[in-house]
Amino acid sequence: MAVGLHGLSSLGSVTGIRLGTVAAGIRKKDRRDLVLIECAPGTHAAAVFTKNRFCAAPVIVAREHLAKAVPRALLINTGFANAGTGEPGLEDARACCAALAKQIGCRTEEILPFSTGVIGERFPRERIIAALPACQAALNEKGWAEAAHGIMTTDTVPKGSSRQTRLDSHTVTVTGIAKGAGMIRPDMATLLAFVATDAAVTPAVLQACVSAAVNESFNRITVDGDTSTNDACVLLATGAAGNPLIDHAEGEDHAALLHTVTEVFTELAQAIVRDAEGATKFITVEVRGGRSESDCLEVAYTIAHSPLVKTAFFASDPNWGRILAAIGRAPIAQLDVSKVAIHLNELRVVRNGALDADYAEAKGLAVMRLPEIRIGVDLGAGYASARVWTSDLSHDYVRINAEYRS
Repeated sequence: MAVGLHGLSSLGSVTGIRLGTVAAGIRKKDRRDLVLIECAPGTHAAAVFTKNRFCAAPVIVAREHLAKAVPRALLINTGFANAGTGEPGLEDARACCAALAKQIGCRTEEILPFSTGVIGERFPRERIIAALPACQAALNEKGWAEAAHGIMTTDTVPKGSSRQTRLDSHTVTVTGIAKGAGMIRPDMATLLAFVATDAAVTPAVLQACVSAAVNESFNRITVDGDTSTNDACVLLATGAAGNPLIDHAEGEDHAALLHTVTEVFTELAQAIVRDAEGATKFITVEVRGGRSESDCLEVAYTIAHSPLVKTAFFASDPNWGRILAAIGRAPIAQLDVSKVAIHLNELRVVRNGALDADYAEAKGLAVMRLPEIRIGVDLGAGYASARVWTSDLSHDYVRINAEYRS
């Protein structure tokens, strides 16, 4: 059961964006598994992709197309990742793009493909192509919720977020959906995220915006430390709100847009961790007092990736020594253990590198039984800080991944 998620929130329409979702029978019968996102002419797009060197065919094709043209449509399938499929996989992705381009009357380079699912198996492109007319017929400005369902794989709930802000005298909407529950690690994780706004913004500023927002959100989550082959986060801007064009990464309008986009990205990123495979706990790891942000991130991720720490949280066991050990092995140049402090929520567990005199096991157990927990670490070495979100590691995580291809 997803931690702290209670259904999909209301998702506002973005003028210039329509979405269509169908069950194409790509891997499982009667499951929504194909999504078409249509962009009005003049829509700008920016994206970040996985850094995994075994990147999937759709990632390769999407990068190529984004460098050549402004997208008119995004095509997303679940069931098969189309990764590790070599040249035939590239041919499949390009064939689907070509078929959709012919159908809607644009160039092949104006279609961006995305896939998620099992790695190493070719997807049935004929089923995808056959379902394209139905996808187009289903296009709707209010189709965000259906699309959120259509991109799910091992997710237990759909994930979406919507915010509004004022730019000059114009109301601007930012709405997005995402999928992901396992194989989640920064450098983009096993996730797909599609976010759109009706703000008027130049391509260069849009790219800077998506990069900055990703670094504060999707690149601050981890479930199991695995970086996927298919990760992508796309930000679309239709310009339909009529606000003065944002053409510099400065000023009040830029700051307001960046803040709103980051809010949407962060809500989606946290939803992915809350719905992590088998998760029963949502854990925030906050490290402060570091010599640099990179030091703080190294410590935070060492804690967040530790199977011993994560299983202790699943068991609600206040085994604080596991956190201490993780801090001690973090790959940072300097660490004065006599200055380290550790908190579980507001409960101080470690002070000056040793068990706090006022700590009691019963107090630690009470915190560990909560569904949402903050691990606070103070390194006592400087003024830098960083925050990461993660989950526990349960029996169900092992079961889900052991049975993934069943």
